[in-house]
Amino acid sequence: MKIVVESFTMDHTKVTAPFVRKCGHINTPKGDVINKFDLRFTQPNAEAMPTGAIHAIEHLMAGYFREELEDIVDISPMGCRTGFYLIKVGESTEEEVAQALMRTLEKVINSTEIPAVNAVQCGNYRDMSLFGAQEYAKEVLGKLKEIYKG
Repeated sequence: MKIVVESFTMDHTKVTAPFVRKCGHINTPKGDVINKFDLRFTQPNAEAMPTGAIHAIEHLMAGYFREELEDIVDISPMGCRTGFYLIKVGESTEEEVAQALMRTLEKVINSTEIPAVNAVQCGNYRDMSLFGAQEYAKEVLGKLKEIYKG
């Protein structure tokens, strides 16, 4: 049996970031629906977010996104540092997720501190940049507003 990793099937040279893309859908044996979304912030193979910025965005979005969209299982940074994966239970459209992301980025921009920045709650708490997170949030939000008319 050949395993297919969805993200490896996307031609990263033919996309323009930022974007929101539904990239996975599972119907569980009990009838639940689980969806995975690609929240792409920077252009693949052209720019990667530094770890301090992406780590801070991850901490900030962990709470803020859950205020905007129900049934989130996880928000995780991509290893390539060009965006995040959002996994949630239930159906949502790309438009709904994009609107929630834009509201979340507004909250990131207005944040005065990053949650859980300590040795007890984070495995690498020293590598955080609120300034970097806010700069990427501003840039991505501006572009998403043009795309999604938010």
